[in-house]
Amino acid sequence: EVQLVESGGGEVQAGGSLRLSCVVSGFSFDDYDIGWFRQAPGKEHEEVSCISSSDHSTYYGDSVKGRFTISSDIAKKTTYLQMNSLKSEDTGVYHCVAVHLRGGLCFPAAGYWGQGTQVTVSS
Repeated sequence: EVQLVESGGGEVQAGGSLRLSCVVSGFSFDDYDIGWFRQAPGKEHEEVSCISSSDHSTYYGDSVKGRFTISSDIAKKTTYLQMNSLKSEDTGVYHCVAVHLRGGLCFPAAGYWGQGTQVTVSS
């Protein structure tokens, strides 16, 4: 059974930091890359960041560049999203997703999504 389990969300004041974690089971990092997508209330899902499992190349959405950092520990099958200088517009549910990162583009693959973790940034 494929599972992507997120943790680390919470409420933080603007300017603060959070680190999200995603533990993957049921598939190999050889098969998919890993990404983070978020959904704010009343909005579509937005690509936040993705990381290649093969060469650790990364993708960041324009709204988070310079503030967020994605990393992976292949041995632990865990991907992290370090979020600094948080803003109120970063509020939303953050999902860990199996993706393909190709040619600088990141898109969901195989329909594998975690349940999500809530991030709330208060101003």
